[in-house]
Amino acid sequence: MSSMMTNASAMTALKTLQSTNKALETTQSRISTGFRVAEASDNAAYWSIATTMRSDNKALSTVKDALGLGAAKVDTAYTGINAAIDVVDEIKTKLVAAREPGVDRAKIQAEITQLQGQLTSNASAASFSGENWLSVDSSATGYNASKTIVASFTRSASNAVSVGTISVDTASTKLFDSATDAATAGTGILDGKYSATTGLYLADQTTAGFTVASLSIASLTNSAADLTTIENYIKGVDSAIGLMTTAASDLGAAKKRIDLQQTFVSNLMDTIDRGVGTLVDADMNKESTRLQALQVQQQLGIQALSIANSNSQSILSLFR
Repeated sequence: MSSMMTNASAMTALKTLQSTNKALETTQSRISTGFRVAEASDNAAYWSIATTMRSDNKALSTVKDALGLGAAKVDTAYTGINAAIDVVDEIKTKLVAAREPGVDRAKIQAEITQLQGQLTSNASAASFSGENWLSVDSSATGYNASKTIVASFTRSASNAVSVGTISVDTASTKLFDSATDAATAGTGILDGKYSATTGLYLADQTTAGFTVASLSIASLTNSAADLTTIENYIKGVDSAIGLMTTAASDLGAAKKRIDLQQTFVSNLMDTIDRGVGTLVDADMNKESTRLQALQVQQQLGIQALSIANSNSQSILSLFR
């Protein structure tokens, strides 16, 4: 039936064209944005997951920066201890030379004094971002010997987040401690006391002894007692070298762990990016092919609508 009021063919053609235009709009949006799921309305579940994981990746980026900062602090302390070991080695050689009867110990002491000053200078200079792990003041407000480095950001199955850290105990790496508290003052490796008889680091720092940073041989003679004192100084300096070597090893182990964590965090960020991309990225090859097909459908739909509209014109011929 031909009707002037209702053109069923045109309505069908129009509906088909509208559907094609909507699909074409969706495809063009995916091509222009690069996302299959760009908004929550595209796929609420995938959009929610992607948004959360992108936020976590930003947190991991900050963790990566924190690891870099922590690595720099450890490197600085390690460099300072290595330099101190070289200087203390020099002090030990001077003491060995001073053990020989007949040498001018006052002149040797002048060299040792300069080396001791270099130790203080090295420890004070081993600071990064306002933190010094070699020259400390344990009596300062808020002081904590355990230094923590942000190492991870984790989201559990229950959606609870937590931050992981790597700890470095500077109580065993400090060279000088300028604390005003008598119990902790001078408890570093170089300003701490060593036994005057065994040369070992004293567990009780209130006991009488000598320190590597302040020992002096200028007034010592060739008497048996003074020569024994020099030998004990040598033992004490050697003990200090051993403690510094252990401290350097601990810092090296911490640096290795930080390096491994940096690599892991970097790989984890890449993995999360790929996972999010799988959920929300558009397949450009597929979308470009679909775009061409929809453009053809659009042209055919327009043509079909035009034909359907022209059919009603034939009714006019009946009234001629």
